Amino acid sequence: MAPGRNNNDSLMSEINVTPFVDVMLVLLIIFMVTAPMMVQGVNVTLPQAENSDSIATEEEQLIVSIDKDNKILINDFEVGIDFLNEKLTTIFKNRTTKNVFLKADTNVPYGTVVRVMSEIKGAGVEKLGMVTLPLEPTGSKL
Repeated sequence: MAPGRNNNDSLMSEINVTPFVDVMLVLLIIFMVTAPMMVQGVNVTLPQAENSDSIATEEEQLIVSIDKDNKILINDFEVGIDFLNEKLTTIFKNRTTKNVFLKADTNVPYGTVVRVMSEIKGAGVEKLGMVTLPLEPTGSKL
């Protein structure tokens, strides 16, 4: 018998999982780095607010956006202001909670935002949240 050989000449049937774990950890790190860079929804310049408490939800968030050209979008689908109430009512037929987040560009006229808010509330929305950015700290306070 040759030195270093066993009587058992069978093949090793165990799976070596170390390379698999290494690849999965690298993929996890890549995902963790790139996930914050992904932007969801419409490009809107948000106003800033001092206190912006977040609302936690388990369902997919329904976001109504008003962009700088006064286009109104429900998530990523454009809708006219005259049909906003009707579309939201249809969407809420299949939902347990009636929460909406409103994103409006800072250059949108106040009257347009109020009219959209009125249409949203008219569709039976229970909670209407405004999406804002936190205030940037300044050197002086009033």
